[in-house]
Amino acid sequence: DSTAWCGLATQSHPETLRQIHIDYIAAGADIITTNTFATGRHVLEPLGLGDEAETLDRMAVAIAGQAIEASAEREVLIAGSMSSMGPLDRSRSTPRGDAAEIGYRKQAETLADAGVDVLVLEMLRDIANASLVIEAATAVGLPVLVGWSASPGEEGGVVPHRSEPYREHERRSFDELMRLGAGLGGDVAGIMHSAVEVTTPALKILNRHWTGPTMAYAETGRFEPPNWVFTEATTPEGYAIATRQWVEAGVRVVGGCCGTTPSHIAAIRSELTAWGPGH
Repeated sequence: DSTAWCGLATQSHPETLRQIHIDYIAAGADIITTNTFATGRHVLEPLGLGDEAETLDRMAVAIAGQAIEASAEREVLIAGSMSSMGPLDRSRSTPRGDAAEIGYRKQAETLADAGVDVLVLEMLRDIANASLVIEAATAVGLPVLVGWSASPGEEGGVVPHRSEPYREHERRSFDELMRLGAGLGGDVAGIMHSAVEVTTPALKILNRHWTGPTMAYAETGRFEPPNWVFTEATTPEGYAIATRQWVEAGVRVVGGCCGTTPSHIAAIRSELTAWGPGH
């Protein structure tokens, strides 16, 4: 959708969504993520669908559960996705204030009540908003995975994700973002929605400040509205090698964001299984 990303697909294409979950489970995923990245009230309200947020959240969790019941032969967890990313047609916007706080809290409570096992906070880019999302998520008593996003710097290095538009944050370094973010809470922190080549240096910066378990969910390819395109994409084999390097460096949870396919997940599973038990 030109505003709601893939959020409305839960209602319009439930069988497609269910099959996507099944495909990733078959590829070896131990965690599947609900299609709730774009069902926050701040994304749906521009469409006049703010009151549909809870319905879409519950439906997305139910579909994930159905996929597990239909196909999983091992334990598979459901991660309830929350994000501060704005609507697609104004993705540089970030919700602020009381409305954002209430919306995040309601979504976290809904996802927890619907039966997710963990909450995953995607595409965090600035402290002011991240503090609201993390506070809402940690209040419901589930494990919380905190995903920060990074971009390559113009002169090398890593900077906060470039979609963050607010002038007061534009000069903040990624090191400062991680220093401040490490104190906000959560059970696992990591790098998500960031290019493969940016993930490694971003993890090193994160590890200067965060002492808990870490995760890495990179993306591959690039976004050209309204579609994700797979030119310049990392191959499944290349992604698996990068993932093993992250695990060797101490990362405990690995997966994939935009552009990563079941083939990428299968390659990760094969690489880590061949490496040895427990990975």
